[in-house]
Amino acid sequence: MTQIRPFCGLRPVPEYAAEIAALPYDVMDTEEARQILNKNPLSFLRVTKSEATMSDCIDPHSQAVYKMAKTNLDRYLSDGQMKKDTTPCYYIYRQQMGQHIQIGLVAAASVEEYRENIIKKHELTRHDKEQDRVNHILATEAQTGAVFLTYKGKPEINTYVLSLMGAKKPVYDFTSEEGVQHTLYVVENLMEIAELTRLFEDVPVMYIADGHHRSAAAMRVADELGKTPRHGSNEEYSTFLAVIFPDNMMQIMDYNRLVKDLNGLSMEEFLSRVGEKFEISELENGPKPEARHQFSMYLTGKWRRLTAKEGTFAADDVIGSLDVSILQDNLLAPILGIKDPRTDERINFMGGIRGLDALAAKVDAGAYSVAFAMYPTSMEELIKVADAGKIMPPKSTWFEPKLRDAMVVHLIGEDE
Repeated sequence: MTQIRPFCGLRPVPEYAAEIAALPYDVMDTEEARQILNKNPLSFLRVTKSEATMSDCIDPHSQAVYKMAKTNLDRYLSDGQMKKDTTPCYYIYRQQMGQHIQIGLVAAASVEEYRENIIKKHELTRHDKEQDRVNHILATEAQTGAVFLTYKGKPEINTYVLSLMGAKKPVYDFTSEEGVQHTLYVVENLMEIAELTRLFEDVPVMYIADGHHRSAAAMRVADELGKTPRHGSNEEYSTFLAVIFPDNMMQIMDYNRLVKDLNGLSMEEFLSRVGEKFEISELENGPKPEARHQFSMYLTGKWRRLTAKEGTFAADDVIGSLDVSILQDNLLAPILGIKDPRTDERINFMGGIRGLDALAAKVDAGAYSVAFAMYPTSMEELIKVADAGKIMPPKSTWFEPKLRDAMVVHLIGEDE
């Protein structure tokens, strides 16, 4: 069973919600954040990427940056642009991107359940990225970005959540610049809160879809603050901010690869080597892969279809049968020399939201020699990997739409 609980969220006042709510800190660099802030000074990037409000030469991991994040967060309150709810609430967060709709519950999830693997992982984390979030949480006394959780959907939860939405008016309903509609409902009635808590007790496990560094950092913060328990504290640090979606509402997009060179091979040598493990064919229905174990390769201005040959991977291996593993093990490593895609500077990645034209344009511009379009990893594959206690290869999943930071912030300070 999983334990969730309501909390007193810090939120924008409605008239500022569209301006304050911001894309996550980790989908852009500092210069991109600076450009957004120049156009929209109210963006919550003031907090999540506070270095963009400081001098160009500032170290983004300096204590001054984390201190500025706290200053900027406090300014939203002092200026009356954000307020804290006075009673613990749940929040329903609906997103619509094109025809795709996903509806999640904003709640405080248990650090202890993360520790005990009731909330399951599928990615490795990097210590430096964890430390950045630890420093940010400790300085701001807040969890400013939500962990994206999923669970095997239950009709009774969906039905109840939809009934609550039908009976309430949203506090926010706006469309962001990338065309995603964001709608938030507040659940403050004690009976409704109790029923949501009860319904989630029947969920045996949850899975991290996105936010492995945020959840790992929350555990480290809880360990640190738990060393000196504070009298009168509600210990909000023992939980972490999450938005929880049923798995059948989740949308994973392709996460594509770009490689700078052919590892010293001529085009003919490269294609010959690729043909040992993949069937190479002309494309008939456009460049997008149509099924698992299919890839599209863009080389010298032309798309080609690659299909993994039988016997080149273990079909019963939850990791080895992933398309990202098949490409890595049979092409990127042995032919192009990309041994570790986490650290090799010759490879780059592009989320499928950018489209395959953008992928091809990178090659046409000369920045890269070859690109590979992937078939998206499925939720079923993600859950199988997590249930097996395994770790997915890097850059396996790209979830869309992205959650907006500042829709609800979770304060963990002693006086909160």
